[in-house]
Amino acid sequence: MSAIYVASPEGDTGKSTIALGILHRLAATVARVGVFRPITRLGEGRDYILELLLDHTTAGLAYEDCVGVSYQQLHDDPDAALAEIVDRFHQVADQCDAVLVVGSDYTDVAAPSELSTNARIAANLGAPVVLAVKAKGRTPVQVAQVVEVCMDEIAAQHARTAAVVVNRCEPGKMVDVAAALQNLGPRTYVLPEEPLLVAPSVAELQAAVEGTVLRGDPELLTREVLDVLVAGMTAEHVLERLTEGVAVVTPGDRSDVVLAVLSAHAAEGFPSLSCVILNGGLALHPSIESLVSGLGLRLPIIETRFGTFETASRVAATRGRVTTGSHRKVDTALALMDTHVDTGDLLAQLAIATPSAVTPQMFTYRLLDRARADRKRIVLPEGNDDRILKAAGRLLQRQVADLTILGEETQVRARAAELGVDLSSAVVLDPQTSELCDQFAEQYATLRAHKGVTVEQAREIIHDVSYFGTMLVHNNMVDGMVSGARHTTAHTVRPSFEIIKTMPNVSTVSSIFLMCLADEVLAYGDCAIVPDPTAEQLADIAISSARTAAQFGIDPRVAMLSYSTGSSGTGADVDKVRKATELVRSREPDLLVEGPIQYDAAVEPSVAATKMPESKVAGHATVLIFPDLNTGNNTYKAVQRSAGAIAIGPVLQGLNKPVNDLSRGALVEDIVNTVAITAIQAQG
Repeated sequence: MSAIYVASPEGDTGKSTIALGILHRLAATVARVGVFRPITRLGEGRDYILELLLDHTTAGLAYEDCVGVSYQQLHDDPDAALAEIVDRFHQVADQCDAVLVVGSDYTDVAAPSELSTNARIAANLGAPVVLAVKAKGRTPVQVAQVVEVCMDEIAAQHARTAAVVVNRCEPGKMVDVAAALQNLGPRTYVLPEEPLLVAPSVAELQAAVEGTVLRGDPELLTREVLDVLVAGMTAEHVLERLTEGVAVVTPGDRSDVVLAVLSAHAAEGFPSLSCVILNGGLALHPSIESLVSGLGLRLPIIETRFGTFETASRVAATRGRVTTGSHRKVDTALALMDTHVDTGDLLAQLAIATPSAVTPQMFTYRLLDRARADRKRIVLPEGNDDRILKAAGRLLQRQVADLTILGEETQVRARAAELGVDLSSAVVLDPQTSELCDQFAEQYATLRAHKGVTVEQAREIIHDVSYFGTMLVHNNMVDGMVSGARHTTAHTVRPSFEIIKTMPNVSTVSSIFLMCLADEVLAYGDCAIVPDPTAEQLADIAISSARTAAQFGIDPRVAMLSYSTGSSGTGADVDKVRKATELVRSREPDLLVEGPIQYDAAVEPSVAATKMPESKVAGHATVLIFPDLNTGNNTYKAVQRSAGAIAIGPVLQGLNKPVNDLSRGALVEDIVNTVAITAIQAQG
């Protein structure tokens, strides 16, 4: 078991950003990752940082298991508290391969000696320290001096500083700060100041002003407030000062300002507001209320009883937190760490061993990492779906892929802004009005001329988002497509059959699911496309599945599944699998394949030792090919639900270029993973 202790000498260092980045890399490196907070405010509400980090761990520990002692216990009897911390830590460590320990927070109950206390705890836990220091308000020389003093203090407590992360640095000073730190000894990393991470949400402002939400979309209460405008001037001057994500504070009887800012929020060419706060306890005039209601805006409008000064003071004093629901902040924090900290190198310094097992979290992290290493262009045709927009924001934030989104541009960007999603680096195309429509219509008519499709018919067809997106792929304007959140599989895939067509030597388009089990990833095919494959189609599916599995780091050992193993059974269904197996062997002589074989003999070594002791595949199969869609679809769902496996897919295979289908119930995380998979397929 390995442990890492993140400690800081002061408050507001952005320790949670650093902890998140390390935690994500740990989850991609070892199977069971836990988190531990040695000092918390026990009995005074739940620790939001611990809750945030627990959401990203993989050891399955309860909140109560991951806390040490309270500040009061530490104050009353430091030695007894330290013994309690060590004991509780080891109870966590016994259930983990690695534990991230996050030091105390420098609140009003902290003491000047708090870094010494954290260093002493780290020494007793045997955990190297990652020192977090803020650069904000300091010169590079001053930053280096603070780091040196802290390292001396940590060493005085017999702990080791393994790395230093300087956070919240002005972008223009990052090079100078890095230069000032280079001779200090341990690895040093510098992160820039990111205003979004300290921006409060609309809900946090509402709580600060003890406000009531009069109207608006509740989902938009999670949006970050990037600026505040106290609107005491006339409406035209207020409009001049609006910025993206601003919260406007104005008395409820300033009807001119209220109508002006709401109209600006709805109008093209003006920034998208985060909320309007009506102060003074003054209700909107009934006529204005009716007019506002008629606008049908989703923008949150909050009412507070406090006057302008008190409201502005409370708003200005509210500092945002990175919590479990702050998806944009979490993605931003992870992107900062990915960009500026070599976490792989950091873990190497901490001597974190890499196991052979692959957990779901390890697999999905590696997907994103591989996609990011060679970014591809992916089109998302369903720009009218909030899940697509949220996933797009996460993908762009973490630089997983370059995106083209289909939809009416003003509507897509306005809704994204309302959701707090940054699509500034995405291309948005409207299939109804794009200048590409004529080119695509002529190309499609030529491709489908043998079916009697005319250019006039093609012009109508090409306005469909699935056809337009597929034509983008066909013309190499993008590298792949992901759709299906609002469309059926047939609607998503049919254009691909007509336009992109199948790869050479493959006549069957099929699919696999990547089944992430507790400690390994298997490929299941075909569970989504071909209802009752012939022997030839089954061979195609097996060969395509082996190639796809290899793309995702799975060493392909193919099991052609049946209700019979080896030569023990007879019947048309078994004969089909037997013939398909021979076709695979003749077409791909170097591919390890076994069939017909039952599922238990394919994956369980003890069963394989009895039924097929000489087989190189039996007991160790990684690619499992089902004889028909009925068997495959039900099996993957049974394993997903009963064994708690994460099913990623369906991943389509056999096409000349990658197109993948989403479930209409897809979560944002599913969309992110599917885009990453599509990008990796496009890498070849």
